[in-house]
Amino acid sequence: MPEVFGRSNQELRSYVGILGQVIRVDSLVEQEGPARGARVLRLVNGGGLEAEIHPDRALDLGRVTVDGIPISWLSSTGMASPAFSEPQGMGWLRTFGGGLLATCGLDSFGPPSEDAGTHFPLHGRIGAVPATVTRAEATAEGVVIEGTVRQAKVFGENLVLQRRISSAAGSDTITVEDVVTNDGAEKVPHMILYHANLGWPLLDETAILDVPSRAVHPRDADAEPGIDTWRTFDQPTTGFREQVYRHELPEDRDVLVRVTNDTIGVEFALAFSSSQLPHLYQWKMTGERHYVLGVEPSNSATLLGRAAAREAGELPFLEPGASARYKLDFRLRRTSGAVMSSSAGV
Repeated sequence: MPEVFGRSNQELRSYVGILGQVIRVDSLVEQEGPARGARVLRLVNGGGLEAEIHPDRALDLGRVTVDGIPISWLSSTGMASPAFSEPQGMGWLRTFGGGLLATCGLDSFGPPSEDAGTHFPLHGRIGAVPATVTRAEATAEGVVIEGTVRQAKVFGENLVLQRRISSAAGSDTITVEDVVTNDGAEKVPHMILYHANLGWPLLDETAILDVPSRAVHPRDADAEPGIDTWRTFDQPTTGFREQVYRHELPEDRDVLVRVTNDTIGVEFALAFSSSQLPHLYQWKMTGERHYVLGVEPSNSATLLGRAAAREAGELPFLEPGASARYKLDFRLRRTSGAVMSSSAGV
């Protein structure tokens, strides 16, 4: 059972006048720049984990730290309000702020494509849909945030995402549990990809990626030269072209993907089941000022868009009233007492 600074849940209340001293959910509204007006929930679990959660972006995870060390990558756009999203073509990149989790779907992900006469933009629409928050609570047992996100269109899909984010008091884990339900009257495609984004200082030339892959396949010619070095990372490189790999996972088993950096003594791990998310994509981008590793579990075997998924016979569907369930554990822990120097910026 996790403890908070060496004290059990039962002992904890004897030491504090208000629980928010060590465990809380702060509710904020951004005031400046492209994020203006967007809601933010700040999770503090009493175990060194702090996370920003964005209700106006499908309850996705933004900045996340462990003992003050940044884990997630943030892009140059910042975590903008969905009011500025561009829902056509490659416009997703205009407000892709990164963060520890950017949900892609719910009926398409990958590059823009046209399927059955309908245009589907890069990585789908769900990431710019605001949630209805139904619970945001901190107790001596931990923090729980729940909400509902509906992606719907008249004469089109009606998909409902019910999300639960939780972290036990004093633990090293943030758990995301999703239920996606077809609330419409017709069978519809359902594609989902969990775009986890890791950045410096966790990611640098000393970091190691471990994936229990049966095989690794490059997406294109840009990725082929790095097929033997997908586990390691160079310093930021001018002109680096992104490399994307598809990892074949063992079937119907628990999967643990890890990124370890012994220099700063931090390990990130993403745990999920290949029975729910049987495919994993790796986005390796070590360019200057675009220095990021994407770890991306998915329910579809193609990263080339919805039209390509249908053509390949890899397009998943949900029947009316049917649901798909997904669970991901984001584990962040210190592996040693290593402390970064002030010259490293932390």
